[in-house]
Amino acid sequence: QVQLVESGGGLVQAGGSLRLSCAASGIIFSFRPMGWYRQAPGNQREMVATITTGGNTNYADSVKGRFTISRDNARNSVYLQMSNLKPEGKAVYYCNVVGMSCWGQGTQVTVSS
Repeated sequence: QVQLVESGGGLVQAGGSLRLSCAASGIIFSFRPMGWYRQAPGNQREMVATITTGGNTNYADSVKGRFTISRDNARNSVYLQMSNLKPEGKAVYYCNVVGMSCWGQGTQVTVSS
């Protein structure tokens, strides 16, 4: 059974930084591409960033240059370093095994202006 546990969210002022973490279990982590997604109130869930097994990354245009996704296969974890946060970044952030419909509980990020 796949389990994803996100952490690291919180309240931050615009321009600030946060680092999100996601611990995965129930999969051979190093074999799976991973991603971060977010869902703001009233909006659909959207892709924020993905990382392949080889470390290649892809970002939504809205976060390019400000967010960095990384992974630690030894820890079965994926991270999202968020810098220069903007109020529109307020959302629940989820990690995901790319290609699998499996979601954790998410972690709330709130950005005050």
